[in-house]
Amino acid sequence: MGKYMSTSLGGMRTVVLGANSFAGAAVIKELLILGCDVVGISRSPELNKVFRQYAWQPFSGKYRFVQSDINHHFELIAATVSEFRPTIFIDLAGQGMVAESWDAPEQWYLTNIVAKVKLHDHLRQLKCLKLYLRVSTPEVYGSQNNLQRESWILNPSTPYAVSHSAIDMSLRAFNIRYNFPVIFARFANFYGPGQQLYRIIPRTIIYCLTKRKLQLHGGGAAVRAFIHGSDVASALISTITSGKIGEIYHFSPKDFLTIKEVVSKITTLMHVDYDELVEIAPDRPSKDQSYLMDTSKAREELGWAPAVDFEAGIAETGLWIKNNLDDIMNLPLHYIHKD
Repeated sequence: MGKYMSTSLGGMRTVVLGANSFAGAAVIKELLILGCDVVGISRSPELNKVFRQYAWQPFSGKYRFVQSDINHHFELIAATVSEFRPTIFIDLAGQGMVAESWDAPEQWYLTNIVAKVKLHDHLRQLKCLKLYLRVSTPEVYGSQNNLQRESWILNPSTPYAVSHSAIDMSLRAFNIRYNFPVIFARFANFYGPGQQLYRIIPRTIIYCLTKRKLQLHGGGAAVRAFIHGSDVASALISTITSGKIGEIYHFSPKDFLTIKEVVSKITTLMHVDYDELVEIAPDRPSKDQSYLMDTSKAREELGWAPAVDFEAGIAETGLWIKNNLDDIMNLPLHYIHKD
């Protein structure tokens, strides 16, 4: 199909599946700024305003939220999408969390593979759909010590990663068989204002503010890159406007840090003693050591580059938490699994 190009996204009808996710809220905010008509779908009720970036100020676009579980309310999702007739479908949904995927792997496979294949089989029949943007993960490659290009062989090592690898392969088959208009976007770790509180960056900031002990699994030796929510949104918009159907793009800053270094940077910025904050805990099962994605393709073909410096992003996230600390402390600070 070549490149899907649009000089203006204003008024474009877009569905965001996984609207309650951090990246979902970030891209919804950007789409509404651009004047898009957006339907957000998530299995849980719309989140507290502290997480809904698109509710922090008025925007010109129109937004409607639909609570619906892809496993249990497929007909509602199908009917909503068919009635709305989107041009763009952004998929950010799925069972998350790596360590927990070992506890009930079938749940990850049912949600991230079986339910998604059923969805794709419905969407391929919609003539209105011009782009399905699949947000994937570098964990499909497994742990690597070298920069990973988009052609790197898939080598997942957890049920979570297996489920993402499988649905990516299924979408590739749909693209070949039906010309299904999929583009794959694989991202470094997200962070920024509005992120789920159990993630390492907001958790560390909250624990610094409340003087709690932070468990650092495996001593924080794992290596990751962190991409700010606004850079996630700009990456998705760049992919929509300039990406090529059937292609894979990587989005990551060029700096890679150990989790220990991330926590240390936060404690320095917040004037907290690292040794008093951190408590070393056993590492999680089968956790990959590092994901190092090469982003030259996205930079060259899409003209994308991250704009937010990590230290500035940490400071912004800390300010968001401080300004909303009363609300945040009344919310769960740990991951709650939903079947």
